[in-house]
Amino acid sequence: MFIFLFLLVTQSPAAEVTGKVLWVYDGDTLKVENIGKVRLVGIDSPESAASTRDHFYRKKFNIEAQQLRRVARQAKKYLMATVKGQTVRLVFANTEKDKYNRFLAYVYLADGDMLNRILLEKGLASVFRRYNFQYKKEFLKIEKTARDKGLGLWEKSVPQKFSLFNFWSQNNDGHPLLLTTTH
Repeated sequence: MFIFLFLLVTQSPAAEVTGKVLWVYDGDTLKVENIGKVRLVGIDSPESAASTRDHFYRKKFNIEAQQLRRVARQAKKYLMATVKGQTVRLVFANTEKDKYNRFLAYVYLADGDMLNRILLEKGLASVFRRYNFQYKKEFLKIEKTARDKGLGLWEKSVPQKFSLFNFWSQNNDGHPLLLTTTH
């Protein structure tokens, strides 16, 4: 199978294969049966822990780390519910892997919808601007629409005033704890 995949990918820059999604690493990386790690090309979903990309989001879009962590969880949860265990179609963007040894691909669901686009539409990812790719102009328009609608990454959060009560009554995600009393 690996020889077949290698020959298929090296024969055409837009090679297509199908495979079952075995795992979701995060909002833009999957593990596909008989292929390995696949990075959804053209998009960037926030990381679940602090990363160097946080600075980019803060500087370019004024998005705080807490919101990035929330969206990272939402994106992974969405992918787990949508594609884990499902067969997807992959169209490889090029014949080389990225520096993390992942194939770069556009991932299509059974109904023909492109997963990369869906994540942008929901605001669960932004356009990865560093490199050119086939759908970059389209993806930038989709991102702008999500931003204008205030979806996901682009949701405007209301800043909370700091108080000791708020600090002690929130869990690690910054969400309120339910206070209960016993009689």
